[in-house]
Amino acid sequence: MQIIPVTSASLKKDFLTVPKHLYKNDKNWICPLDTEVENVFEPAKNDFFKHGKCTRWILKDGSGKLIGRVAAFINEKKAYNYEQPTGGMGFFECIDDEKSAFLLFDTAKAWLAENGMKAMDGPINFGENDSFWGLLVEGFTPPSFGMNYNFPYYKKFFDAYGFTTEYEQLTNHINLTIPFPERFTKIANWVRNKPGYTFEYFNKANAEKYIDDLMEIYNDGWQDFENFVPIKKETLEASFKSMEPIMDEHLIQFAYFNGEPASFVVLIPDANQMIKGFDGKLGLLEKLKFAYRRWVGVTRMRAIVMGTKPKFQKHGLESVLFIRLGEYVLPKNQYKELELSWVGDFNEQMLAIHKATGATFGKKHLTMRKIF
Repeated sequence: MQIIPVTSASLKKDFLTVPKHLYKNDKNWICPLDTEVENVFEPAKNDFFKHGKCTRWILKDGSGKLIGRVAAFINEKKAYNYEQPTGGMGFFECIDDEKSAFLLFDTAKAWLAENGMKAMDGPINFGENDSFWGLLVEGFTPPSFGMNYNFPYYKKFFDAYGFTTEYEQLTNHINLTIPFPERFTKIANWVRNKPGYTFEYFNKANAEKYIDDLMEIYNDGWQDFENFVPIKKETLEASFKSMEPIMDEHLIQFAYFNGEPASFVVLIPDANQMIKGFDGKLGLLEKLKFAYRRWVGVTRMRAIVMGTKPKFQKHGLESVLFIRLGEYVLPKNQYKELELSWVGDFNEQMLAIHKATGATFGKKHLTMRKIF
């Protein structure tokens, strides 16, 4: 076998081609856009290069056939927050062969060790955890935009190599054709009428204000979680810019108390239903199809991130945000499902909100760690 660093345009193309070969007969797999993958490895597009580095490889068999790929990266702001310096491994794809899988793992491990790391988490992303993150182990159904999909046999490779589960990532689904539970609705209507509370949706014309509000809520709400690294404004600005082609301002909701940002939720239409069959490309024809499908054929939304400041938690604000979303979405008679993806098994508060909405189990991913 040949393990080859990706150092040229043709090798970059090979890196993108690997999963297209592997999943060509899998009806559930939806090819991510080539640009979404490439942007992760492009310093001008990925803000994480300001405090980290990454590299990647492809794997060929003796006849030159593509049989795997992997990437390794170090986020210097996070790597040293653990008991041991910990890097990342991701974009792993491989044929059903343990020797091939272990060669890919070994290659990532060796590079990380050479750069001072003593463990690696995987499969994760060189970026925020809302995309390309986690090993799918339950719920092998078509993924929503940004969510990892992989073959079931990948789990045996990770286990055999010595990876152990750090935490489970749980995805739940809300059936939008069924009303929210009565108690959930009752609480929401009671909270929304309390003095001091106001509710707004995102406005592109005032994007900077809402990005600042989201950053304030997010960094305050997540600060007590282990190994938390505050999100930067540049990262959020890049995320919102990437969402522009599919963004619906009414699907991004905020709650305030006496003008203070208190809670938010960000939903997007599921772009995977727009790009299915594009084979990662987004040329003129694909853009026309994308624009058409944006309004006809998209039946699922994805909640990519939620947050509430600790002092406003258990106040029912999330209930109001979901009810407001329902009041906007349901009359359109377009969306049938809302995917809440994903929540770590350590986040009891958010899991309780999922349960209160009547959401049901959808998928499970794992974030795993290999200590060298």
